[in-house]
Amino acid sequence: MRCTRNLLTPGLLLLVAMPLSAQMTGYTGANASAERELETHVITLPSPATADTISRTLSHEPHMAGSQAQARTRDYVIARMKSYGLETSVRSYDVYMPYPKSVHVWRVAPDNTELKLEEGPVAGDSTSSAYPQIPVFNGYGAAGDVNGQVVYVNYGLIEDYAHLDSIGVSVAGKVVLARYGHSFRGIKAREAEKHGAAALLIYSDPADDGFTRGDVFPSGPMRPEQGVQRGSILNDDGDPSTPGYPSTPGAKRLSMSQMAIPHIPVVPISYHNAGELLKGIQDKGAPCAGSGLCLARDPELPPSWQGGLPFRYHVGPGPVAARVAVTVDTGTAAFKTIWDTFGTIRGTTYPDELVIIGGHRDAWGPGTADNISGTTAILEAARAVAAEVKAGHRPKRTIVFATWDAEEWGLIGSTEYVEDDSLRLLKGAVMYVNLDVAASGPNFGATGSPSLRETLRSVLHEIPSPAPDTGTVWANWKRAAGPSDTAMPHFGDPGGGSDFAGFYNHLGIPIMDWGFGGATGVYHSAYDDYLWMTRFGDPGYIRHAAAARIAAAMLLRIANADVLPYDYVEYAKTMRADVAGLTKTASAKGMSVSLDPIFASIDALEKAGTAFGSARDAALGSKAPSAKVNQALMLVERALTRPEGLRTRPWFRNLIFAADEDNGYANVQFPSVTEAIRSGDHALVDREIADLASRFNAAARALDEATAALK
Repeated sequence: MRCTRNLLTPGLLLLVAMPLSAQMTGYTGANASAERELETHVITLPSPATADTISRTLSHEPHMAGSQAQARTRDYVIARMKSYGLETSVRSYDVYMPYPKSVHVWRVAPDNTELKLEEGPVAGDSTSSAYPQIPVFNGYGAAGDVNGQVVYVNYGLIEDYAHLDSIGVSVAGKVVLARYGHSFRGIKAREAEKHGAAALLIYSDPADDGFTRGDVFPSGPMRPEQGVQRGSILNDDGDPSTPGYPSTPGAKRLSMSQMAIPHIPVVPISYHNAGELLKGIQDKGAPCAGSGLCLARDPELPPSWQGGLPFRYHVGPGPVAARVAVTVDTGTAAFKTIWDTFGTIRGTTYPDELVIIGGHRDAWGPGTADNISGTTAILEAARAVAAEVKAGHRPKRTIVFATWDAEEWGLIGSTEYVEDDSLRLLKGAVMYVNLDVAASGPNFGATGSPSLRETLRSVLHEIPSPAPDTGTVWANWKRAAGPSDTAMPHFGDPGGGSDFAGFYNHLGIPIMDWGFGGATGVYHSAYDDYLWMTRFGDPGYIRHAAAARIAAAMLLRIANADVLPYDYVEYAKTMRADVAGLTKTASAKGMSVSLDPIFASIDALEKAGTAFGSARDAALGSKAPSAKVNQALMLVERALTRPEGLRTRPWFRNLIFAADEDNGYANVQFPSVTEAIRSGDHALVDREIADLASRFNAAARALDEATAALK
């Protein structure tokens, strides 16, 4: 038996937590035994050495979306998948993605000095010196040549501008300097433009990911003084020229003036260059006893605005002034071709039901962590599952191994695919797994739909923890959650920000996302490379292999289930706990709202989930149920979407989780109701509460139909 023939596999600790005949959710007894044996073997196949080879090859040069270097990653991934025996295909999309032609920033007062924007090589790192680095720029920043006094706006949050307003500081016509963190960079650009800024400069402060956090690269994992965080400032998902529909040949395109993109220059800079501007800024003038102004520290500046550079921060405006000049190729080559890749294993019993795993290949540099680590884990999982197919164990459902392009520009590759294939996905997609930064440190974490969390926990019980840890990934994750025996590891909510958004936020397909993380300061820089990974992120590539082991087992668990192992009792309990957030939001707004309809509908969902679980387990004791059961189950979370989407963001149809429209990174539970409460419109709040309750009731009815199909 496979559970015994691999006892001596190097680097693996075989753990048999229960007899092979034990019940597995969604399986008959006989099929559970076969599945557990299959998973026990498949997790021995991903190899740290192979992961190292894949990672080194894919990240040996910078490969921004739309470039020839990125085309080479496409060809490499397809070649490997073909070698495994997978059916392969490539989809291309032409998308609006302008490149910079030139980017310059000068300090023009009190003197005239051009800032050196390039990151440059570091000692001992061949990747940073062997290839031209990607220019320092923010994707979708506007062209322009502007001058203005510099105003420091902390993180550039809505509340930061409110503070500036309260002390009489305007950014209109100024060059705004904000630090990265606490919100998506696109929100920073939106708020700067909204308040009349002429340009925005964004930098990573050493207090957040530089020398105050640890030794800097190449001596340590943190950001060196010349390091820059590139990134898109697009606040929507997908090609901005085709909002809500795919960028296929002949698609209607918006003009540049119609697109939801920024209209001011936005440029990322290093904290060295930020210091060249910040250290000369003074606070607003205050009257003196004599003539002129006294430039003294503003006593109202919050302490939290002080960063990690070795001087006192001030707001301004001035006397420091800057010039920002950016040109882009919108007039010559604004549209670029991107490529999504697919490797497919056709299912035997339910070939139209799809289990999909994906991660993006593009990067702002070599991208060894973000996201060649995810791509590597996907390829290793594909190799492992394909080996089982060659051994005669083809899955019941179709498994698709995807890699996406242009995620870094706004989830473009995955969004275009979802919009292109929405009908097929709505009908047959049972799960999407997203791997984005699968390995960059020792700490495991996961995000996902509440309906799939228990299944992932079960899989994690089987996966040996990477050395030097002992035991399983689950045991170590639980140990890190807290000292109490009852403490459970926290799952993140799928609000948005990565390639699962199209599947979950747009279509309501359950998702999972996991990885190993840690302290890093090379995010979106030229130093996210093989040297950084082998020294700090994952020496030995053991966590890359572990992420692939989890993926291989999880994909097979879902693909081979007699009944899809969704847990809607846990789902309902999670929803009930999350309703407390609505109460807090209403209280902060000074509103009194009745959430009784939501509570009642969640109770109905839990009752239906409990009844279904009992009926499923009873039915599986005798035989595999009808395919109609799974067809009904796939409708449960589809029922929690609204075709017209959120009132402020129609593309976001899922009413359970979304990214905060005023933050971009933070997750919001029940966004339709939350945004209504924030609006202060009582009638709108009541309508949204009633609508959400009706969605939960529809989900409960879908579960009832699945229960009836069991009988």
